[in-house]
Amino acid sequence: MSQLECKNITIGYEKDIVVSDVSFSVEEGEYISIVGENGTGKSSILKGILGLVPVKSGEIKFEDKLLKSHIGYLSQQNPMQKEFPASVYEVVLSGCQNSKGLSPFYSKKAKEKARQNIYKLGMEEYIKKSFADLSGGQKQRVLLARALCATDKMILLDEPVTGLDPVAIREMYSLIRKLNKELNITIIMVTHDIDKALEYSDRILHLSKEDFFFGNVEEYKESRFFKELNEQPV
Repeated sequence: MSQLECKNITIGYEKDIVVSDVSFSVEEGEYISIVGENGTGKSSILKGILGLVPVKSGEIKFEDKLLKSHIGYLSQQNPMQKEFPASVYEVVLSGCQNSKGLSPFYSKKAKEKARQNIYKLGMEEYIKKSFADLSGGQKQRVLLARALCATDKMILLDEPVTGLDPVAIREMYSLIRKLNKELNITIIMVTHDIDKALEYSDRILHLSKEDFFFGNVEEYKESRFFKELNEQPV
């Protein structure tokens, strides 16, 4: 069984359908990029997987060991990107929220996990710093460490490099690839960067308003979706 399987899913908000009859599957340790024009439901796919928006029809299946609440998520518009009054450690630790259960306190295990993930993302020297005082790239590293606290299986990322400078973009892609290749964490990422999608992905999901493509990189390069993309005026 695939780690995640979406069968003929349709997602909408009230009467507006944003994703229609889309199917794809994800194997453990894969790197999946979701690409396509604005308004084709890329972010809605991630939210549908997480149960944040209703799936009007179709089915989303998880493998037995993967709980929806234990999937890491780095959203496009995170409220923590603003002047969030907390330290780096507190922000990352909040990613362990689902492991608390009914207890009002974090366990020693959760606290240690937060520290380990801060080190994994290279933010140990900022552990006591205010999140609000960090640069955009540093904040994304912290939020990625926070997402890691929720999972060691799968992370969903919604345009994680938007607004970052070129150096921070390269660093972010390098970190995501490291998590995927060295820790075997499944990555599903919405991106507008087709070149990076082609470089890093195992498979690509391309959404359009009428149809969709799902397949490996070589198949994608031969598809009409990719050819039409390259024919668009710059």
